[in-house]
This record gives sequence, structure tokens and C-alpha cells, in this order.
Amino acid sequence: MKRLFIIFVSFLMVIGCSKSASRNYVFATGGTSGTYYSFGGVIANLWNNNIEGMNVTAQSTGASAENLRLINRGEADLAFVQNDVMDYAYNGTDMFDGEVLSNFSAILTLYPEVVQIAATKSSGIRSVADFRGKRVSVGDAGSGTEFNAKQILEAYGLTFDDIRKHNLSFKESSDGLQNGTLDACFIVAGVPNAALQELSLSTEIVLVPIGNTQVREITAQYKYYTEVNIPAGTYSGVDTDTRAIAVKATIAVNNNVPEEEVYNMIKTLFDKQSDLSVAHAKGNELNIEDAPKGVSIPFHSGAIKYYEELGIIVQ
Repeated sequence: MKRLFIIFVSFLMVIGCSKSASRNYVFATGGTSGTYYSFGGVIANLWNNNIEGMNVTAQSTGASAENLRLINRGEADLAFVQNDVMDYAYNGTDMFDGEVLSNFSAILTLYPEVVQIAATKSSGIRSVADFRGKRVSVGDAGSGTEFNAKQILEAYGLTFDDIRKHNLSFKESSDGLQNGTLDACFIVAGVPNAALQELSLSTEIVLVPIGNTQVREITAQYKYYTEVNIPAGTYSGVDTDTRAIAVKATIAVNNNVPEEEVYNMIKTLFDKQSDLSVAHAKGNELNIEDAPKGVSIPFHSGAIKYYEELGIIVQ
């Protein structure tokens, strides 16, 4: 009887130890219908299934700006954020004017979110320089898209005062081009964007390129932008490549998450990328050479350790 009691107590101790060894993390993502939420859930499952004792829960949120505030307050441990919004928060600029957040760092960028500038063919717009006096949607008020639009216009010597500015969602922007109440719009999203795909099937559109000079100016001034091409055929009737710039979907982390944990997280993403790609199309876009590019704030020490093992030098 005494022997059975000792075995039972030992069993309880093992259970208690295993529970205490479990690490619970909240991963702030985005709205339930968006890529951040679906891809975040896949990433959380990958970590939970491959890193012993880890329990990551993907949580629906209002995306980048809210996610950074959640991390800064310690209410989330990891988050999807656009790298430009991350820069604003760290430096207290633009949408974070006067509000500096510092309790976070970067792990990696995952895929580009392209600044797509669409116009109706009937508008006559072929360049951002043609936007003067035109009806242009620049995204929701205070959104990252609005700041992207502002920065691109500035490269052409324009301000919001030079256009007939509308603050509309991506779907509302697409509808506006379709029904003739808008001439052009800015949409910042992965390529292809569903709203623009649908629009191009019913309305003749053009994708407005960013000129070589402006690309150089913008990427030199704002380190979170990268140059990309939107391939011909992405949208119906758009038969040539379009030069554009992009921000990056990024994973940020609370600075209090241990180095070893962050190291294991990024290592698992690349070691198990084939599994990630099967579970979500965005998994195909992970690229170790591109992972640290476009990050203008400090990396977490766990991420730096992983990059340095591969001979990749980051800030």
C-alpha cells in the first residue's frame, strides 16, 4: 500500500512538473477574415506541434497598431504587424505621434504587402503625377495605407490637399472605381488582392507604377519599404509588370520572451517550412535571405542568434 502511495505521489509530481514547464503565449493576429488570422493560426499550430512545452494561442485583433500596443502592455507575446507601423511605434511618429512603444523587437518578415495603386482606365491616370484634382481613396483614416499614400504623393511633390481625398476601406474603394465615384485608390495587401481581382473582371483598370526616381527616393528615406514588381496578368486586363513598393508582414515579439524561445520559433519556421506551405499558401513566401530585410528596429536576440548561425548579419 505504501509503495502504491509513493508511485501515485510521484505521478502527480511528474504531472505538476510538466504543467509548470509549459509556456503559454498569446499571438495577436488580425480580423478573422484576414490573412493575419488564418496564417497566425497555422504558425501557432506549427510551434505547438514542434517545440516541446510550447502553447501558443492565435488571437483575433484589430491588427498592426493594436497588436503593438498589446505587446507593449504585456497583453500579447507575439504579433503580426506591418513593418512600417512597427517603425512608427518604435520612433513615435505618424500614427504613433508622441506615443513611443519600446517593449518589443522583431523576429522576421514573412511576405510583402504591396502598395497597389489602381485607377480606372477612363480616368486618364497613368502616373501618380496625374493625381492632382482626382478623386482618390487613400484607405481608412489613420491607417497604415493612408500614411503609405501620403509618402508616395510626397515623392511626386503632392499632398492630400492636391487631391480629392476619400478615406474608404479596400472593398469600398473597389466599389467606388466600379461605380464611377472614384478615379483611383491605394490598396496595401498581398498580391493578388481579392477586391481588385473582382473589380478587374467588371471594370477596365490600370495599375499605376511608381517611377524609378521615386522608388529610389522613397526606399532611401523610409527603410521599411522594398521594391517589388506586380506581375503581368495578376489582374484582368493588366498585361505588363508594374513597378511598386511594399511593406512587409512581420512577426514582432515582447522583449521579455526568452532568447531560446525566440530562437526555436524562427528555426522551426524554416526547418518546417514545407509543412507550413502545405497548411497555408503564404508559407511558400518565406525566404531566409529576405527575412531580415525591411526591418528598421532592433531584432530580438534569439532571432539574431539564428541569423548569425547562418552567416546573415543583422542590426
